[in-house]
Amino acid sequence: MGYNSIAWLPLALGLTILGLVLSYLTYRRRGLRPATMGAAFSLLPIAAYLTGSIEMLWKIGAAIGQFGSGFVFSPMKWAGIGVTGLAIALFRAAGGGTRRKASREARRAARADRRGEADGSTPPAIAKTRGRAASTDLLPAERQRVAADRTTAATPAKGSRKAAVSDDDDLKDIEDILRKRGI
Repeated sequence: MGYNSIAWLPLALGLTILGLVLSYLTYRRRGLRPATMGAAFSLLPIAAYLTGSIEMLWKIGAAIGQFGSGFVFSPMKWAGIGVTGLAIALFRAAGGGTRRKASREARRAARADRRGEADGSTPPAIAKTRGRAASTDLLPAERQRVAADRTTAATPAKGSRKAAVSDDDDLKDIEDILRKRGI
């Protein structure tokens, strides 16, 4: 059955009229907004016929069907799928994804370096990378040292006099600034 064997104008016109009638019934039951949406969808079949989109979609569907039927019965195309699968397996086995991950981490570290230079303070290279990726690139002893540095830097020891003094100094600085501004 070809494109020309179907009477497209009556079909598109019938779908449009049916949709407009249903939109009117929707207007009476549910209001203007849903009816307007229904009218918009109802106009699409006649618009597709008038613009020639139905013929284009028919040709696309026929081409996909022809490709699919030729594909199913062709041993050469199935061999191509097998070779593609082998190539993907070899790529994964060679670590193609790992290289991409390493280059991504290098770009992140370079961006962090640029940010640190702009701020005037350059944080240590290990602290720049976050998450598991940074810890998996390190040796076990280095991982333990980095973890210990992070915990000691993040939380001062409880009851330590030095931590209390630095907190008091910070608060005094803030109080001085507030006094100068009259707050």
